[in-house]
Amino acid sequence: MEVNKHIKTAMWVVLNIVIITCFIAPDYAAENLRNLSQGFQSYTGGNFSRVHDSEGSSTDPTLLKNAEAVIRLFERQPAQRSNTTALADYVKALVKVHRLEEGELLNALQRGVLGTASAPIHMVTVDQGDFKAKLWRIFLNYILPILILKAFMGKGGLLNGMPFAMGLSEETEPSTKSGTKFSDVKGVDEAKAELEEIVHYLRDPKRFTSLGGKLPKGVLLVGPPGTGKTMLARAIAGEAEVPFFCKSGSDFDEMLVGVGPRRVKDLFAAAKKCAPCIIFIDEIDAFGKSRNPEEQKHPETLYQFLVELDGFKQNDGVIVIAATNFPESLDKALIRPGRFDRNVVVPLPDVEGRRQIMESYMSKVPGGGDVDLSIIARGTSGLSGAELANMVNVAAIKAAKDGAKEVSMADLEYAKDKIMMGSERKSAVISEKSRKLTAFHEGGHALVAIHTDGARPVHKATIVPRGIGMTLGMVAQLPDKDDETSVTCKQMLAMLDVCMGGRVAEEIIFGKTEVTAGAYSDFQQATSLARAMITKYGMSEKVGLVTHNYDDDGKSMSTKTRLLIEKEVKDLLDRAYTNAKTILTSHSIELHALANALLLKETLTGAQIKALLEQMRFQPVLNDSKNKRIPVRVPKPSFRVKRLGYASS
Repeated sequence: MEVNKHIKTAMWVVLNIVIITCFIAPDYAAENLRNLSQGFQSYTGGNFSRVHDSEGSSTDPTLLKNAEAVIRLFERQPAQRSNTTALADYVKALVKVHRLEEGELLNALQRGVLGTASAPIHMVTVDQGDFKAKLWRIFLNYILPILILKAFMGKGGLLNGMPFAMGLSEETEPSTKSGTKFSDVKGVDEAKAELEEIVHYLRDPKRFTSLGGKLPKGVLLVGPPGTGKTMLARAIAGEAEVPFFCKSGSDFDEMLVGVGPRRVKDLFAAAKKCAPCIIFIDEIDAFGKSRNPEEQKHPETLYQFLVELDGFKQNDGVIVIAATNFPESLDKALIRPGRFDRNVVVPLPDVEGRRQIMESYMSKVPGGGDVDLSIIARGTSGLSGAELANMVNVAAIKAAKDGAKEVSMADLEYAKDKIMMGSERKSAVISEKSRKLTAFHEGGHALVAIHTDGARPVHKATIVPRGIGMTLGMVAQLPDKDDETSVTCKQMLAMLDVCMGGRVAEEIIFGKTEVTAGAYSDFQQATSLARAMITKYGMSEKVGLVTHNYDDDGKSMSTKTRLLIEKEVKDLLDRAYTNAKTILTSHSIELHALANALLLKETLTGAQIKALLEQMRFQPVLNDSKNKRIPVRVPKPSFRVKRLGYASS
């Protein structure tokens, strides 16, 4: 195979050289050929002359003297110049003495010896050398390139299939029959249900067309990257057991005009031969964007695709499935009914879909008994199926690196944090004071979340630096069961309280003059949420049930309205600050214990934090009467902040 590859490459180079020679320097080649031809004729004529010279050199001297006499006689007697016999003798004499080229005959012709006014001489010139050069030029410029292209680049040619060739033999071959089934696709049950009709049609087309119904020509899969659009298309082909053509939109986008339409035609021609079958085009927006004469240089590919998609017969059994992440960018003529009749949305998986996807991938690796995929699923909101597959792979690699025989829950947690927040930076040099500040900051967030009604449960707290931005720590909160499709006002107010917990903890422990800039992201998040509550969600009595656009920094609003909104936002943040301060002041002992545990272990799970706080209900105190320590039960604080922090239970 390697030898054939090198031979074809060498032939490709030779072909390029020949074509360059034919098209770039045809005049030069023709001129050289003409010069060679003339040189050959000159060389042959010279030899012939030399032969005659050698023959003439053996002539008798008497003949030479007689020739000289004939020449003198003819030139001295002008009356003889009209005598044809005398003229013939004169020419023979010139040839004999080799004086024909000296000009006497030419002078005689110019003096009108051979021609008269009543009987002029007619001359015909034949330029045989130029005619041959023109023939060569025509052959080199037109005939030879056509013959070469026909021989090397046509069907069955020597260079068919090479990058320079325009044959599409490889592109028109269907993929092997897909082994993917619908049971292999997880987390997109609604999309699978919509595509089952396509499978039934491919299995029995006549059943659907018997009553005159028309089956969909095209199905457009729309969704974020990594949600399984390609896998769904393969599953359709696998369930129907039909050939599967898989192409990318960039395969039809070529610089040379006409190549893209040619590939589209060949693709549909091959698909009709294999019908019933499926054509899947990934990233169709590569050539199917809305037509703009100013930007799109060669829309011929889109035109050809539109014709092919709406041109083949209804019973051909060719189903076109396309996928895109940007359906709004597609041309309207492409997505109209009659071409792509159906749009199937493939969304990001929900919590149950994520659990099923991870369960599918975990079945391929040995999992530990402590693995709880439902917890991981609740903590991976927004991740696609591809990202979940990558997470399981990262966990398996870490377990193998650590020498474990199974993938444990800790490995999955590590992989989840690495994908969502970045890799750990345990080698980062951080001072002890900075670590202590971070521990109390994150402990403040965790305690406020635990003691605030409506806050999400704490899943994890850590002071390990992560990511490029050097995040010093974080507190992760997970929803109770499912993904939150809607958030209540109480939950939003709890989020504001939790955001203020870090700064309040720093003030209580270190004082207001020792606080750090670590709360910047907390304030940013709290301000954005509070402003949305006022301007979008109608959660302010003073502003009312209206929406205001803050995308232009409030320029579209009046000054009075903007000041009112900013006042309401500040009131919400001040109340959240007060609530957080009340909680942490009342639970200062728990704050110290939680911070010390973070300094010791760096990472605590939600269960570990809960167990630590349960232990804080009992603590040794000094009994002055007997001067010894006895365990005394500390009553659980009766204070628990409710919304807006005015009541105590």
